[in-house]
Amino acid sequence: MWKDKYRYTFRMNTVDTKAVREYLQSLQDRITQAIALVDGGAEFQEDEWQRDAGGGGRTRILQNGDVFEQAGIGLSHVYGMQLPASAAAGRPELAGRAYEAMGVSLVTHPRNPYVPTSHMNVRFLLAEKSGADPVWWFGGGFDLTPYYGFDEDAEHWHRTASAACEGFGEEVYQRYKKWCDEYFYIKHRREPRGVGGLFFDDLDAWGFTRCFEFMRSVGDHYLPAYRPIVERRKDVPYTERQRQFQLYRRGRYVEFNLIYDRGTLFGLQSGGRTESILMSIPPMVRWQYNWRPEPGTEEARLYEHFLQPRDWYRG
Repeated sequence: MWKDKYRYTFRMNTVDTKAVREYLQSLQDRITQAIALVDGGAEFQEDEWQRDAGGGGRTRILQNGDVFEQAGIGLSHVYGMQLPASAAAGRPELAGRAYEAMGVSLVTHPRNPYVPTSHMNVRFLLAEKSGADPVWWFGGGFDLTPYYGFDEDAEHWHRTASAACEGFGEEVYQRYKKWCDEYFYIKHRREPRGVGGLFFDDLDAWGFTRCFEFMRSVGDHYLPAYRPIVERRKDVPYTERQRQFQLYRRGRYVEFNLIYDRGTLFGLQSGGRTESILMSIPPMVRWQYNWRPEPGTEEARLYEHFLQPRDWYRG
């Protein structure tokens, strides 16, 4: 399923796709093991797939667990002769280039409404054309979507996000936090998807070695950011009302992923495997016409306190 082709010098460093691929495989393995251990009631099922146009992937899904109603973590490595429009958005000079893309993407949908949904993605893309210098970049990040928020959870999440950026520049955390807030914003609802985290894309300015280090740091900090929150909240008692609110808020997740998410659009436009691309969709969700939370409730506090621009951690 994998292709070994590119290893050349560009922008002061050797571009080593084999090293990126090996890291991504290791990251998927580590997160799979950790999530299964936290859940304790179900195991991940693995599904390897091939893409007719080139490449393939390895999708792992946990369903109906004790903690996670569904958790999916996918590894993909695809290539083709024409870069999809979503990847070349804002960079028309890349249109028509051959490409190679690889990454790990995960989404967790907990059973307990007090445990937030989480998302993480790290990726690498290489685009080339005969007679022109190759172009590559890294992207990714992680973000948190609570249903019933806790300040200490949001602060811990952002403290860990800040730690992932340490050593890469004093302004990096704030820059990529702001980008995350702006990216994971549901425009037609005029509200953010959650409390944010980190988001970066088109990263190549530091040279391959340094950019690869940053991508690894982001990937390696996901579990320290998320696992303590899950452990704190997974056994909190909840009511049917709170479960119904969780299902309602999951609808926002679906709306964002199907309308705005670049990763989803890239996967669909590149002819990727639909089941693996849409593993981010929650297993159960509901919509309710013109619903509004009652003033003074926990549900209202989510909108008033957590779904507002905020500096959760300044360091």
